Amino acid sequence: MFLTILLSSILFLFVLHCFIRYGRKGRILSRIPEPKAYPIIGNMHRFQVDNEHQLEKLWKADKEFYPIYKIWSFFFCSIHLLHPVDIEVLMRGTKYIEKGMPYKCLKPWLSTGLLTSGGEKWQTRRKILTPTFHFNILKHFVAILNKEARYLVTSLKEESKGASVVKDLQKFISQHTLNIICETAMGISLKGKGELESKYRDAVHEFGKTVAYRFVRPWYYSDIIFSLSSVGRLQKKLLKTLHSFSKKIITERIRFHEQTNRKYLYNLEEMNENNIFSEIPENNNSMFKNRLALLDLLIDAFLNGNQIDEEGIREEVDTFMFEGHDTTAVALCYALGLFAKHKDVQERIRNEVDTIMQQNDYKLTISVLQEFSYLERCLKESLRLYPSVHSIFRHLTQDLQLKNYLLPAGSICYINIYSIHRNPEYWPNPEVFDPDRFLPEKIKERNPYSYIPFSAGPRNCIGQRFAMLELKLIVAYILHNFYLEPVDQFDDIKIMADLTLSLFKPLRIKFVPIK
Repeated sequence: MFLTILLSSILFLFVLHCFIRYGRKGRILSRIPEPKAYPIIGNMHRFQVDNEHQLEKLWKADKEFYPIYKIWSFFFCSIHLLHPVDIEVLMRGTKYIEKGMPYKCLKPWLSTGLLTSGGEKWQTRRKILTPTFHFNILKHFVAILNKEARYLVTSLKEESKGASVVKDLQKFISQHTLNIICETAMGISLKGKGELESKYRDAVHEFGKTVAYRFVRPWYYSDIIFSLSSVGRLQKKLLKTLHSFSKKIITERIRFHEQTNRKYLYNLEEMNENNIFSEIPENNNSMFKNRLALLDLLIDAFLNGNQIDEEGIREEVDTFMFEGHDTTAVALCYALGLFAKHKDVQERIRNEVDTIMQQNDYKLTISVLQEFSYLERCLKESLRLYPSVHSIFRHLTQDLQLKNYLLPAGSICYINIYSIHRNPEYWPNPEVFDPDRFLPEKIKERNPYSYIPFSAGPRNCIGQRFAMLELKLIVAYILHNFYLEPVDQFDDIKIMADLTLSLFKPLRIKFVPIK
């Protein structure tokens, strides 16, 4: 009996190995380089380390196997593309826009919103939401950015009469970026909701850790098995916090429209029909500010065209609440850390900001923000070194022919933005902070897919213009009012695997008031 079971098991494993290795997909994948692997189980187990060291192992493999390699286990295969020419082939068109398996880990939270959906649903949602970030609508969002930036400065000054040390920069900044996305995109202020928004921000970070943990453990790809694990049970608790927060935001906004007899939605419908986005007046009329929220576009689409249902509204609110605050907070955290380290850069930014603000009566509008050319280069260089979203995935629904390799349908393409941005072929001395890399003449020399902090192609970040405005304005206010001094050595920071490029330990910076 025992011998029969043993022989049957051996036969089963042999057949499984032959199917994985010698099937069409396996034969094609066998030509792609890889870290040492074992039959059937592959090599993914080599990357099953704690969150603190997971990214380090990936970055090491990126250098060793550049420009392409695979990580796999059983029937799952992730192909890592590191050369801009290959990345352009993948991302420039509409053939390969499906997100696939890795984003399944996000679906318990974001369902199939703009970030995780594909096909016709993604195209419909993108069309609905694109007007939110029209240039003339962003003009009105800048008023909210100014207000929140002034509040941030006031908070720093009130914390201490002298120099104040922010013990957790990312946590502090994210309070303000969360309120910005809520007031601009959702039309709701978080003032007076301190405990609720604090729990939400904590839940976002904890959820990110569960996703990173699950992704490198294929046995947890099964929702049933994952739900029985301790991490799965933790995720279930986090989802209650995340979804209750977004539902509260939606409920408040719908109540606002009910109390105003939906007049702002009617105005929005009329404006859409007459295509007069380009004629929005310059004044900060509350009617325009209230009716141009992203959430209003979703509510209007739900009430007037059935293009989206109530669950769809929740999906997009969850997506933009996360992407609109956490990624920006992370970007600001790294940028301020770099500026505190590089005093010469900090002073040059301050001189530019002070001069331009003085010339414009200290009013920051879109046109004024566009004059901050050196600050923009510094922010781009910061995003090169520390891209908030450090990786992108694509699911291949059909074969993809690269210059030297054929990638079979059913595979996952992994784009490690962090490694791409440090490719010495395109970025000499890649570890050095040098804003002049983004002088116009140098940008022209590089492949555009060597720098993709906001992704690229048709699935690029819908809010990237808004994000850059927010980054510029907040940094301008901070450096106009404070000298930055490092408390922790920036070169010693550790980065952990998360949805964003998060710090393993809080980054501390000293803010010294200028006057």
